[in-house]
Amino acid sequence: MCEVSERQNKRRYIGIILFDSKKVYKPRTRKGFMVIRVVKNFFQRIFLGIFTRKRSIALGFYGPPNSGKTTLANKICKDWTGEDIGKVSKIPHETRKVQTKEEVKVEHKGKTLNLKVVDTPGIATKIDYEDFLDFGLKKKDAQKRAKEATQGIVDSIKWLDDVDAVIVVLDATENPYSQVNITIIGNLVARKIPVLVVGNKIDLKKADLKRLEAAFPEYDIVGISAKEGLNMEEFYESLFKLAKRA
Repeated sequence: MCEVSERQNKRRYIGIILFDSKKVYKPRTRKGFMVIRVVKNFFQRIFLGIFTRKRSIALGFYGPPNSGKTTLANKICKDWTGEDIGKVSKIPHETRKVQTKEEVKVEHKGKTLNLKVVDTPGIATKIDYEDFLDFGLKKKDAQKRAKEATQGIVDSIKWLDDVDAVIVVLDATENPYSQVNITIIGNLVARKIPVLVVGNKIDLKKADLKRLEAAFPEYDIVGISAKEGLNMEEFYESLFKLAKRA
């Protein structure tokens, strides 16, 4: 009886050591030291995880059809995961559903950025199925594509509630004012979402970044060629700056 009582007392004693914050006790047994060490390590891991874990940033890719959104998203995913996120095509509105890829860990100059890449359908004010007929699609397929693309735009706008930052991808060879949809800009401003404007296709002779800079003086702008991988170092530098504001 005495041995049992003494053992029970030791167990209660260890419990007081761990959880009574008003008193400080010294454990009497080796087992007591071991329990305290295990608990201490457990809480250290929790606190270190809270304060050092890198938050995943949901990064949305927005812009008009065929500006290179998916090409850029593919380039990033391919660089850091070895996999593409979606298909690309010369036919407008190839991306008609929001597609995502988790755990895209980008490294740049000793820093790591954990991304959730959100590739959205192209934003357009009008989608006419007849435009797809010029690309060789049959009428039924063209109508289906137009319907899916229209729904894709609605879904793209809804996803603004779930992104932390946005990259607006524009075709640097085209007039910026004809590419940017007022709805998307208004939603970005209203939600105060950090934005980086990317002028894509700088490998083409008609590319003109100065037009983009004049059109969007309030935003940071970087020129790239997602297809050829040109100026990606500067892009990643701008991406990390964008992440700090997210």
